[in-house]
Parts: sequence; structure tokens; C-alpha cells
Amino acid sequence: MLAACSLLGGCTKSESSPLANNPSGSTSALTKAPGQGDPGENFPISDPPAPPKASGNPLVGVKLWVDPNSNAMLRANAIRAKEPDKAGVLDKIGKQPQALWLGEWNSNIYRTVAHTVEQAKEDGAVAAFVAYNLPHRDCGQESAGGLKTGDDYKRWIRRIAAGIQDQPAIVVLEPDAIGLLTKENCLSKEQQSERLALIKDAVRVLRQNPKAIVYIDSGHAHWDPAPVFAERLKQAGIEDANGFALNTSNYVTTEENIAVGKKLSALTGNPHFVIDTSRNGTGATPDNQWCNPPGRKIGKPPTTTTNEPLVDGFLWLKRPGESDGECNGGPKAGVFWLEKALDMAE
Repeated sequence: MLAACSLLGGCTKSESSPLANNPSGSTSALTKAPGQGDPGENFPISDPPAPPKASGNPLVGVKLWVDPNSNAMLRANAIRAKEPDKAGVLDKIGKQPQALWLGEWNSNIYRTVAHTVEQAKEDGAVAAFVAYNLPHRDCGQESAGGLKTGDDYKRWIRRIAAGIQDQPAIVVLEPDAIGLLTKENCLSKEQQSERLALIKDAVRVLRQNPKAIVYIDSGHAHWDPAPVFAERLKQAGIEDANGFALNTSNYVTTEENIAVGKKLSALTGNPHFVIDTSRNGTGATPDNQWCNPPGRKIGKPPTTTTNEPLVDGFLWLKRPGESDGECNGGPKAGVFWLEKALDMAE
């Protein structure tokens, strides 16, 4: 039985539908779910023990998985016959490995994860996920949502762990969650403490699988100073994680993030980190716009060869072409925006 079951109070098969409304566009989770082991949605919650201390770069030699059913790839294939030039531009996005975002749009989170992990395994690769479903997510902004209670979130994370089973996977936890921790009119002191505790629990749950690679999102180089994020990371369980992630869904240059990442690492016990390079090819705007800023371009292709000892990988966590929200002419957050995708990739 999979290791995650020890945290679930037993594992049973779920009969719920595998269909999902996935803002990342992937239909890869819609056909089959390998194996058994979905604990369902109502089960006792047990506290996980501390996992072994992470060390080194877990991404060395890892082949990152390319989703054949990403929005960019599906759109490119749909127009390839009539508009081959545009399809070729979209290929610059669709043929790159990118993370699959997980949230309330997944009608069966276990099946989504299990099938994606299986697809990656069949390709000799490792899938990357972004977990984005904490209560009070995004503090009522463009990506507002999330689960209702902390226990709902704990069960959701345990179903993700069950879906991964004992296979390798990369999981980035909760973009903006600690960056927005003390945002005015967002979380009470009690809710702030709960948020950090939920992230810490998620890290421990996922890392019961020694092949799971877990990074805690920690903003970007233009946000709060490194000492502020360092204290939050400590409370969020950085000591149990493989490291932290920078620039998720943002536009700040790789060089700036490396510099801040090194400072942040030195303040938190020297963990490694990854950087989202999907949309930082021209850096941030002078006024640091985060919601569909004009003139931005795709950045360095995903790679696990960084020539930086503390940087495990340059990853594409946000999928280029997916809107940040209804701003600067964009559709709702997560919806694929063809014009933006073409503009970013040209």
C-alpha cells in the first residue's frame, strides 16, 4: 500500500468523476486513473512525522515532463494546417515542460494527480505541480478562491500525496501565500498562523514519499525583504522542504531572483531554490505590474542545469499565455489568452 496511506487513516477507492475544469488546459487527467488508493473526501487526519532532512539538488538528471495537452499545444495543433506560422510561435510554449496547477477546478484531485504522474512516468519524466488551494487564497484579488477550512485543505493535500503514490513528482506549494500573509484586510492573526501551519503540514505530508520534491513559494525579488520571507519560511516548514520557489507567475529577472534567493537561503539554513523563468524574458515593468503587463516575453527555457550551486532548476511554473486576471484586457485568471501567448513567444 502506498506510504501516504499512513497519514490518511486507510485508503479506499473513490467513485467520483475524473473530469476536471483545469485552467492550465491539460486534459491529461480526464481519461484514466492508475491504481487504487483514493481516500475520498472524508477520512481521519493524522499528523505526519518529520521527514528526513533534504540535501543536495534533487533535480539533477531529472527529465521534466512536457504536457501534450496543454492549452498552448492544443491550440497550436488546432491551427497548424491553416496558420502554420502562428502554430510555430505557440510551439515555443507548448513544447516546453510546464507545471500543472491544482485547485478547486479539479473535480477529483486524486485522479488528476495520479494520471498525470503516470503519464510522466510513461515518458520517463517527472511532472511538476503547483498546489494553489489554501483558504482565503489571493486575499480576494484576481485569483480569489480556495478551500473553506483548514481540514479541507489537509485532506486535499493528502489526496495529492495519495495520487503521487511512491513516484517522483515536483510540488510547489501555494504561490503568494506567505507573500500576502500580512496584507491589510486579508487574514486575522489566527488565520495567518493557520496558513503557515497548513503549509508546514503539506510539506511533511508530501515528503513522506522520499521521491517527492517540495518547494515552498517565497515571492520574488521585488517583494518584501529577505529577512521577512525568511521568518515566514521557517514557520512554514522550510526545514522539512527541499527548498523554496521564487518568481512564480511573476516577471522579475532571473539574475535578481538569484541574488535574493542566496540571501534568503543564508537566512534559513541554506536550502536550495528554483526560479520561475516562464515570463521574465524582459524582466518586470518599471512599476512592477503583476497582472498581464504589456511587453513581457517568455524567459529561459526550463532546465535543471543552472550553473548555480543553490539553484536546482529554472522551471516554467506559470504557463505562458494564461491570464493573470481581468486586467490589461485579459480574461479571467487562468484562462488561455491566444493573443498574449503569441505576443510573449514572438
